[in-house]
Amino acid sequence: MTCLADGLAFGPGLTVAARSAASASRLVVPENQDNLLLIDASGHAVRLYGQAPLRTRVAGWPAGHVRLAVLDGMGGHGNGRQAAEAVATALLDVPACRTLHELSSRFDTLHAALQARFRQPGDADTFRRPGTTLTLLEIAPGQAPLLYHVGDSRLYEVTADVALPLTIDHVPATGYAMHGMLGAREWWQQVHGEHRPQIAQAFILGNAFANPQVLDDGLRALDPASLPPFLRQMADRRALALRPDALYLLATDGLWACREPLPWLARWPRLLSDGTASVNEALDGLFHAWTNNPPPQLYIDNMTAIAIRFSGRNIDQTALPHSILTTFC
Repeated sequence: MTCLADGLAFGPGLTVAARSAASASRLVVPENQDNLLLIDASGHAVRLYGQAPLRTRVAGWPAGHVRLAVLDGMGGHGNGRQAAEAVATALLDVPACRTLHELSSRFDTLHAALQARFRQPGDADTFRRPGTTLTLLEIAPGQAPLLYHVGDSRLYEVTADVALPLTIDHVPATGYAMHGMLGAREWWQQVHGEHRPQIAQAFILGNAFANPQVLDDGLRALDPASLPPFLRQMADRRALALRPDALYLLATDGLWACREPLPWLARWPRLLSDGTASVNEALDGLFHAWTNNPPPQLYIDNMTAIAIRFSGRNIDQTALPHSILTTFC
């Protein structure tokens, strides 16, 4: 399987692999509405365009800076692939960011500009406006990676013990939890124990957190002030504390799209955390298992992932503890 990161150089202490596939099904091959963006430490970049890799060079990109993102165009809406392509392409023009404030400001401005480009009369009422998830890491030399997250793609931290989600899905269940209508265990079961394709916020689309029947144009960053206590440590926009023994995975929801995702996710530590395997081998193993030994009742969906291993830089020993799972289970 071709690694989309081949030929890119991410600098010392950072190794990256990336894959994207239309589906794990051998019978049905839908349009791949996923996308991704890789910008390496010298400004060389890869994204998908027309479902194929497209390589370019970002002029003036600062040495050592890295940007990694996965996107999942909304398949239930028109132009899902085009929306994801538009965002991936536009991210090439967003200058490298070193602070959360700059990252949030620039990407929220981009959301508004692309929303205006894709807007059609009446789309706020019928939800026909296209959208895409965007889960992104901005990695400046010598700094903790910055997370920017919209939608229901995820960032996972995978060790020998557990695959731990570090992002909150922007789905109706999260809105109910924010309004005190769901507790920790109920939220965990609905979001991670089942596969529900509904979404409450996406890039370009906007958000429906305040009222599920009304689509607001702007993005709502889920921060500690708006989240229930059991979710506050997973705010959408934050600096990440990393574990030196972990592999990090940016992924779209096609990689857990089955009726009962938790038993499948429990296999990830064995598939991904072998310290002797390269990130290429680890990611190949995950895709091979999903295709050849999938969980029962697999849903047909696009699947895209970026595997990242940090060593010797950007490491913070105060990483999110795995005991967070005891909150939910």
